[in-house]
Amino acid sequence: MKRSEINRYIEEADAFFVSNGFLLPPFAHWSPEDWRRHGSDAAELRSVRLGWDVTDFHSGNFHSVGLTLFTLRNGSPASPRPAKIYAEKIMFVREGQVTPSHYHISKTEDIINRGGKGTGRLALQLYNSDEGGGFASTPISVFCDGIERRLDPGATTTLGPGESITLTPRLYHTFYAVEGDCLVGEVSSLNDDATDNYFKDPLPRYPAIVEDEPATRLLCNEYPIP
Repeated sequence: MKRSEINRYIEEADAFFVSNGFLLPPFAHWSPEDWRRHGSDAAELRSVRLGWDVTDFHSGNFHSVGLTLFTLRNGSPASPRPAKIYAEKIMFVREGQVTPSHYHISKTEDIINRGGKGTGRLALQLYNSDEGGGFASTPISVFCDGIERRLDPGATTTLGPGESITLTPRLYHTFYAVEGDCLVGEVSSLNDDATDNYFKDPLPRYPAIVEDEPATRLLCNEYPIP
């Protein structure tokens, strides 16, 4: 991805969040110079990778396969007794933009269509994983706002504004917005993007970046170490 694209996608996502009444914390607007100025006071932000995350999953076509998200809070998976045992993200899922199929071994998460002024619905295709890490042919049971939904393997379920789904470990999920862009929240147990993402088709989690212009905001995996 080009840095100019990442800069633009962050600006568009921030505007989308604001238009839906979702305001980000101050560090969301720090410049690279701000990050260099902050030292040990921002150690938690760096260690658990809070902040902006823009990726095309190495697809080369962000609008077809990609995601823009912001991690608001997270604990440390490396700590035996973390102060936080939960995580939260907010996502800008564009209409028709796919996040590739993946599962987690440790993380349980609620995915929430936050609604607001957004008109989009969130579609999720689900599979159980088999012992070899492939798609299982077994039926699926998930809970949406406390109500069980039973689905055939590979079935797609849709969340309207305000609705949520609980995704348990080893449940493959891919998602995309339909009928408009979608403001999507995630509330979960600890998030570890370095070791707990298992994609059906292995791919790098973070993008390769062509530096065609200076960064206006740093991604969560780019913070300078003081």
